[in-house]
Amino acid sequence: MFTLDRVDQALRRQGVDTAPTKFLHDNARSRVAKIIQQKIEEMGWEVLPHPPYSPNLTPSGYHLFRSMHHSLAEKKFKNRDEVQIWVSNFFESQPVEFFKKGIHSLRERWRQVIDADGEYLLD
Repeated sequence: MFTLDRVDQALRRQGVDTAPTKFLHDNARSRVAKIIQQKIEEMGWEVLPHPPYSPNLTPSGYHLFRSMHHSLAEKKFKNRDEVQIWVSNFFESQPVEFFKKGIHSLRERWRQVIDADGEYLLD
């Protein structure tokens, strides 16, 4: 089963009408991307247009990685295992609201990019 099917089913179990769902994903050309696109259309979700590359519009780029960057200040790792442990602990320590904020702030971020005619935003 597709992950998208599981997301759709979970939303429906919570009483969410998924018909107006909007989906933002990269538009990289690949066989997998084509399958995902077909699945999204099957589910009736709206695919939001996305520029070929825009670090301003990726939740990981402006929300997740910025937070990780601040948490990493002054940290030193001896090996790859320490890095993997730190990353796992970082994700596990974040409250659900952290991830919700990153997703929900995307609308405002998108508006800023549109207002700046697609230019890179400096924070």
